[in-house]
Amino acid sequence: MDSFNDVLSAAKAYCKERLVDATYNLYIDGLEAVSFEGSGKVVLAVRNDFICTIVRDRYTPLLKEALAAVLGFDVEVELVVPAAAPEKPAPEPEKPAPVSAPSGKYDFTFENFIKGPSNQFAYAAAQAVASNPSGAYNPLFIYGQSGLGKTHLLNAIQVEIKKNHPDFNIVYVDCEKFTNEIITAIREGNTESFRQKYRAADVLLVDDIQFIAGKESTQEEFFHTFNTLHNAGKQIVLASDRPAKEIKSLEERLRTRFEWGLTADIQPPDFETRVAIIRRKAELFNLDMPDDVAEFIANHLKNNIRQLEGAVKKLNAYYMLEGIQPVIGVAQNAIKDILNETQPVPVTIEKIIGEVGRTYNVTPAEIRGMRRTANISSARQTAIYVVREITGMSMEDIGKEFGGRDHSTIVYSLKSMENNLNNDRHLKETVEDIIKNVRS
Repeated sequence: MDSFNDVLSAAKAYCKERLVDATYNLYIDGLEAVSFEGSGKVVLAVRNDFICTIVRDRYTPLLKEALAAVLGFDVEVELVVPAAAPEKPAPEPEKPAPVSAPSGKYDFTFENFIKGPSNQFAYAAAQAVASNPSGAYNPLFIYGQSGLGKTHLLNAIQVEIKKNHPDFNIVYVDCEKFTNEIITAIREGNTESFRQKYRAADVLLVDDIQFIAGKESTQEEFFHTFNTLHNAGKQIVLASDRPAKEIKSLEERLRTRFEWGLTADIQPPDFETRVAIIRRKAELFNLDMPDDVAEFIANHLKNNIRQLEGAVKKLNAYYMLEGIQPVIGVAQNAIKDILNETQPVPVTIEKIIGEVGRTYNVTPAEIRGMRRTANISSARQTAIYVVREITGMSMEDIGKEFGGRDHSTIVYSLKSMENNLNNDRHLKETVEDIIKNVRS
């Protein structure tokens, strides 16, 4: 089987885990690989026009998600029926396929964590907590920029504790999900069930705790959850993109509790650690990575481990799909693609409105709608201001995003926000935290 079919097989397996058997067998299992174009387009053959229409309308997003999970970067998907499928070129000599799975699975364990001077202390602290939950380091607060390994350490703690204490109730959650669950519980009048879920934990691990900033209902619930667990001697581990003292709209009572135990920071990796990460990721793909290529990547991607891994994934995809060996020239293209990746403005706007909605406990639909209660109006003005700050969009375009409001309404909202920010320190800190959270 050629390497493109290996990729499609892995993508199908990804889809199978998310669909019922009947749906998978009817719409996904029969897909066949046609071509992978250099522009990033995957062409797949479908049995007939009827199946093609259903897959295109309902399952293209899942296929794109699956292929991105396997390849490590986004692709477009084109579906064709056999009669319309482009003719395949004459067969080339078979290229050797890597033995490892195309996904290059990277388990978040201590064994797979690459240690260096920039993360040694946080690694040691995480190991200490994993070996002795509810010991001296409670809570453990790990902070550092995005993409440096905080999530890896939280998962490694979870894996190690589960191995040594299979009876423990371990709850792992990111703060955004925690906040959304609180909002849902409040609206459905089911807060007791929510509290039982988290306050019955033996170990609670919360990622991206900075997203709690400014959200009063979330902070109130988390305060009582923290107290309940800490008083019962249960282990709490938190991860953030900044130290607790720099989460400006965090309540003081929470800030002091976050600092009760041990705080450990992770800094960007040094050159030697970056090279080690690249080589380790290449090993997991069974990809032969020349030293000069590994060092070239390490010299150009310095601040984010995910970017290093993304570069290796790109090189592996070039090799698997086109038989191109990893050399400096190919690495230059892979790095260029990664460095030039920017978040589309529509995605950014959705992220802003979602973050503001969670902060003010309102829905994105209410922010974009016409209701004018005090809380919704405040959330709407904040969202308009943050959209303008981050995207620099014109007043007219911002108005279109917020229910077709006219230019004068947007101008009024921005001026009102600027005046309020000058006179309300709490609002200013809340907006600063929202902007940081969106940009991270």
